[in-house]
Amino acid sequence: MTAADLPSSWRPGCPVAPADLRKLELSYWGFDSQPHNGALVVHASEADSVTDVFRRLYERRFPIRRMELIDVYGGSDDASIAADNTSAFNCRNAVASGPPTWSAHAYGKAIDVNPVENPYILDGEVLPPSGAPFIDRSNARPGMAVRGGELVAAFAAGGWSWGGVWANPDYQHFSASGN
Repeated sequence: MTAADLPSSWRPGCPVAPADLRKLELSYWGFDSQPHNGALVVHASEADSVTDVFRRLYERRFPIRRMELIDVYGGSDDASIAADNTSAFNCRNAVASGPPTWSAHAYGKAIDVNPVENPYILDGEVLPPSGAPFIDRSNARPGMAVRGGELVAAFAAGGWSWGGVWANPDYQHFSASGN
């Protein structure tokens, strides 16, 4: 990748260089039960494991709402998750309380999947707000990340951890680095 390939998601000072990132073209099943093509930008060191994870999800027809680069949303995490977009690299700080720190997304080592069906619950706030109907994880519906479910299992098989087990559960978040 080059800086020109990442007009909204990368800038000088980011913790990873564009040359260390890879754009993956991936097939996925939509909520319309049809195959679609999407793209994710990830760290080069994670490209093979991410390809394997999404191959497994495709084979099992796990539904994904959409998969577009965060640059389509001007680099706005809020706009991307509101659109229920599955995305990876974005040079940004972590969405958490406390002092600012780089997100695992800033390294290309985190992926958010179906953010509406898998919201982040930060100190009681639901992100995105449209994810509120999906807070009850015992009512598993298509596209949700649940303990023992296909999405969590696919990422675990690739060595990735799930934010759904955190004190402030981030059900959409999968990370190669554990954070």
